[in-house]
Amino acid sequence: MNRNEKKALFSFLLIYVGSTLLFLSLAVYTYYNKEVKMLDKQCSIEMTSAAFQIRGDILKSYMNKGSYNPKKLLNPVLKFGLYDYNNRAIYSELSTDDVMFQKEAYETKTHTFHVHELKKKDIPIKYIIIETKQGVLDKLELKHFIWILLAASAAFISFIGYFLSKLLLKPVKEKICHMDKFIKDSAHELNTPISVLRTSVSMLKKGKNSEKMMRYINSSTKQISEAFNDLHFAVFNDMQDSMNVEFELDELCNESVGFFDDIAMTKSITIQSRINELTVFMDRNKTQKLVNNLISNAIKYSTIGGDIIVTLEGTLLSVQDFGIGISQEEQNKIFKRYERGTNNEGGFGIGLDIVSRICKEYDIILSFESQLKVGSTFRLDFKNTKK
Repeated sequence: MNRNEKKALFSFLLIYVGSTLLFLSLAVYTYYNKEVKMLDKQCSIEMTSAAFQIRGDILKSYMNKGSYNPKKLLNPVLKFGLYDYNNRAIYSELSTDDVMFQKEAYETKTHTFHVHELKKKDIPIKYIIIETKQGVLDKLELKHFIWILLAASAAFISFIGYFLSKLLLKPVKEKICHMDKFIKDSAHELNTPISVLRTSVSMLKKGKNSEKMMRYINSSTKQISEAFNDLHFAVFNDMQDSMNVEFELDELCNESVGFFDDIAMTKSITIQSRINELTVFMDRNKTQKLVNNLISNAIKYSTIGGDIIVTLEGTLLSVQDFGIGISQEEQNKIFKRYERGTNNEGGFGIGLDIVSRICKEYDIILSFESQLKVGSTFRLDFKNTKK
C-alpha cells in the first residue's frame, strides 16, 4: 500500500469511525441518563418504603405505651439510623455520623441517603435515615458496562470501517494498476513504430534501399494512426455517436486488408482473403473498427512468417491466425478493457473491448475459438444488421 492509499484509508477510517462513534456516544449518553434516572427512582422507592415501614413500627410501638426496639430491615442492602430533635443518634447502622438532615435525599461517593422526618412531638425520634450503597454500585456497574460497550463498538466499527475501506479501495486500486499497465503498454506500443520511423528515415538519408524503407515508414505511420484512433475512440466516447447507413461490408473488408498489408509485411505475414458480397446497415466508422481490430490483433499475435485468413461468407465474417493462441484462463477476460492476451506482445488492451461493445450495440453475434501455439479464430455474424 503506497503513501496515498494509506492516507486515503486513514482519512476514510477517521471520518467513518469518528462520525459513527459520535452518533453512538449520543445514543449511549441518552441511554445512560435514562438508566440513571430509573436506578435513582428504584432506589428512592425502596428507601422510602423502608422509611415508612420503620415509621409505622415506631408509631405502633408508642401507641401501645411502649418504646420502639429497632430491628434489622428485611432488605439486607438497606441500613437505617434514628435521630432525636438534637440530631443525636438514638440508634444507627449507618456508615457515617455526618448526616445532612436538611436534605430529603442525597448521595455521596459511596452511599445514597434518604431522610424522613417523623414530625411527632410526643415521640423522641425526629429523623429516620435510610442508607444504601447499592445505588452507587449499580451506577458504577452501569458506567463499566457503557465503557465496555463503547470500546467493543469502537473496535467493531473500526474493523467494519477497515473492511469497507479495503473493499471500496479495491476497484480503485485495480483501476490504478490497470492504468499503470496501460501507460507502460502504450509506451511500448508507440515506441516500436516510432523507432522504426526514426531508423527508416536515417536509412533513407544514407540512400539505402529507399523502397523498403518507405514501406516501413508507411507501416509505422499506419500503426501509430490505428493506435491513436483506438485511443480516441475509447477515451472520448465515440461509442455514443452513431450514423447508420447502408453500405457494402465486403468493400470495407477489402479496404482493411489492403490497409494492414504493409503492417503485416514487417513480420513477413501474409493476409489471405476470401470475401463475398454483403450489405449491412450500421455506422461505417464503427464497423471499420470491428474489422480493423480483429485483423490488427491477428497480426500482433501471429508468429513471424505466418498467415492470416480473412473470410466473409454469407453473414459470417471470420479472422483466423496461426499464432500463439489464447489460454483458457485468458479467454475469460480478453474482452475486458486494458486486458491483453499476453504481456509479451504490443497493444493497449482496448481493441477487443471496442469490438465487444460494438457487437452488443448492433446485436452482432461474437464468438471465437483458440488453442495455445495453434492460433485463434474470431467470428462475427452480421445477420441482425440488415435494414
